[in-house]
Amino acid sequence: MQDSCEHIDNIKEEPQPKTPEGCEECLKMGDEWVHLRLCLTCGHVGCCDNSKNKHATKHFHQTKHPVIKSFQPGENWKWCYIDKIFTE
Repeated sequence: MQDSCEHIDNIKEEPQPKTPEGCEECLKMGDEWVHLRLCLTCGHVGCCDNSKNKHATKHFHQTKHPVIKSFQPGENWKWCYIDKIFTE
């Protein structure tokens, strides 16, 4: 198993979250989420895979933006969908 990936290594600056108050799609739908994830390509805020709508993963499948990070206070990890790797 690899320790890093080029997608995570190439991130220079994190984008501003488009909807810092919550999951972009859930807010539009009036729905709830469990945890939030920030797309490090465009700043999309989506709900995690433990949320019923899984908007962060759906965003990856639609856009192919490879790396997200936790948007939860106190969590600093990143995840690459392509290489399937976590980093801090």
